[in-house]
Amino acid sequence: MGQGFNDYPTFCRSCQSATMASQLLRLAEESGLSPGESELAVNPFDGLPFSSHYYELLEQRRALPIWAARFIFLEQLESSPSGVVLVSGEPGSGKSTQIPQWCAEFALARGFQKGRVTVTQPYPLAALSLALRVADEMDLTLGHEVGYSIPQEDCTGPHTLLRFCWDRLLLQEVASTRGTGAWDVLVLDEAQERSVASDLLQGLLRDARLGNLPDDPRVVVVTDPAFEPKLQAFWGDPPILHVPRGPGRCPTPIYRDTVPTDRVEAACQAVLELCRKEAPGDVLVYLPSEEEISLCCEFLSREVGTLAVPGHPPRVLPLHPGRGQAVQAVYEDTDSGARKVVVTHWFADFSFSLPSIHHVIDSGLELRSVYNPQIRAEFQMLRPISKCQAEARQLRAKGAPPVFLPPGSCLCLYPKSFQELEALPLPQPRVCEENLSPLVLLLKRRQIAEPGDCHFLDRPAPEALMQALEDLDYLAALDDEGDLSDLGVILSEFPLAPELAKALLASCEFDCVHEMLTLAAMLTAAPGFTRPPLCAEEAALRRALEHADGDHSSLIQVYEAFIQNGADKAWCQTRGLNWAALCQAQKLRGELLELMQRIELPLSQPAFGSEKNRRDLQKALVSGYFLKVARDTDGTGNYLLLTHKHVAQLSPYCCYRSRRAPARPPPWVIYHSFSISKDNCLSIVSEIQPQMLVELAPPYFLSNLPPSESRDFLNQLREEMAASSTASTESESSSTQEFGDACVLQ
Repeated sequence: MGQGFNDYPTFCRSCQSATMASQLLRLAEESGLSPGESELAVNPFDGLPFSSHYYELLEQRRALPIWAARFIFLEQLESSPSGVVLVSGEPGSGKSTQIPQWCAEFALARGFQKGRVTVTQPYPLAALSLALRVADEMDLTLGHEVGYSIPQEDCTGPHTLLRFCWDRLLLQEVASTRGTGAWDVLVLDEAQERSVASDLLQGLLRDARLGNLPDDPRVVVVTDPAFEPKLQAFWGDPPILHVPRGPGRCPTPIYRDTVPTDRVEAACQAVLELCRKEAPGDVLVYLPSEEEISLCCEFLSREVGTLAVPGHPPRVLPLHPGRGQAVQAVYEDTDSGARKVVVTHWFADFSFSLPSIHHVIDSGLELRSVYNPQIRAEFQMLRPISKCQAEARQLRAKGAPPVFLPPGSCLCLYPKSFQELEALPLPQPRVCEENLSPLVLLLKRRQIAEPGDCHFLDRPAPEALMQALEDLDYLAALDDEGDLSDLGVILSEFPLAPELAKALLASCEFDCVHEMLTLAAMLTAAPGFTRPPLCAEEAALRRALEHADGDHSSLIQVYEAFIQNGADKAWCQTRGLNWAALCQAQKLRGELLELMQRIELPLSQPAFGSEKNRRDLQKALVSGYFLKVARDTDGTGNYLLLTHKHVAQLSPYCCYRSRRAPARPPPWVIYHSFSISKDNCLSIVSEIQPQMLVELAPPYFLSNLPPSESRDFLNQLREEMAASSTASTESESSSTQEFGDACVLQ
């Protein structure tokens, strides 16, 4: 049980404003009543009586470790000189659900002077999940008083007081305004995840000096204890709320002597052994990648049905971003009482607290995409998780209120020395591992002339910032002074990668906007097939969707077939397509169309399939993706990338690979992404003509290419095209002169 309401005099004396204290206390008292204490208690946020379900959840909230610190937090939020409060606590302590509700009480007592309470999350699905839970706990309507904003879905309204949102969306909003945004209280949750947006938002807010802003806004930064010292130094020693440790004992980790050669098999066998022992509680399995999660779920789904255990067989549930809103299944209670086996990766290191978890199986590894600015490529890096992540995973086995069971288990599929010797103390900051072009575009929009001057928790490498500036310059997003050009301002409006936004704008010139809108949505939300076909029938159905012009046109064809078939889920499943991702692409396409109409850009009628549209679409793509061109120099399918001398192959899912022999790989291609992994793949590839590259790429880009046979060929081609153009102009001029002379003679 938390601090009682008899502490009211102490609370009042500690607050700077007695009126504020009494208002906060009244809200606290109203939300702390039980059904027997008052039958007339009303919800201060909507004026309606509390339901019986509210009181059931209230008892669970009171059992959370953070509940005891409630009044201390409200006092710190009111009295913080800088307007900043740090909240430090373990996963499962209730930080992410309770802090937003208390901030809403605080803002309500102030009359919501400036706006509302905004809570950021590093993952869109985490924002959605928390909005659902908090609306339930507050006895309010989702989409009305409590809402969420995630890509392609804005579930808020004019009366929304508490909004959960993806941190990148808030960063986009802040970059588009002169101030800090329309909020009374901003909660930056899971700061230890080190997302680019969260780090940059903290830098922008620190530079804004909250204490000097009108309306006295407040910022709450919520983090894991391991990251607390760094944040404390960054924010200048603000008040810190230390969340007490909850009841229950974390089980002693059991380490393996060696790392297993097959992680998936080792994890599956450990799960089956737990099920045979009938140890109480649900199971959480951590594997490095989505591919391994899928393999594990497929194996366990087959095997658990054969187990001789009482009751219903365990439910196997994957938990990763690709699952979309289906991740909510991990929170659904089952009347049958079947055990849940949740298989996840780094996605659930800190987010998605599951009270019923009692057993953890940890591979100790994560697969992350790390961008290399020197070669404009992503590495798929398999690496040990940080010590902070390892501890957070082990704490999951302790369980959380209201479910406390006897000590569970934590099996680490690696030796103890593996973590001690190879793991970093904290997760790597993503700002040091991602392509910074979108970030620099936002900073330029914010009129920060030198991105390196912005306050970062960890400063990105200078070469990463320089590469981002160079790429934006090639795309004509910057003017001669290095500020945003008119084109750059428009590019920054789109929730797309800069090169994709440039291709979309170029489609206005080449009259293929309808097709490019579809392609932009598909490349962002649903980039084609992600696994091999399961049978010959599925392979044949896939080939029917392929287009002769390459993967880009195939994506358009897939989308149009999806719409023509009524966005049917079964239709997607028989072809190995991700139905949820295609639905997201449909929503994103609508958003992009609305944005283009709002800024009054020209549109076009559908013409997919015509010869003219085919050429126009290629021109639009080359206008944005000229930095991503490769050449097959010897006809064997080994592609040399123009911007550096790396060699790559076509992805196994590329339509050129699935064509029957003796189909020859196209000599020149444009690609969407290049990933350095075990097979160095180019993904989403289409054939282009080198003349188109010479015509549409900036001349200084071709001159700056590294020395190669391809560069020499392109420069020679440019000279030939220039000479041909000059000769054609002179010929036209001569014909005009002769025609004029003939007129005189007559």
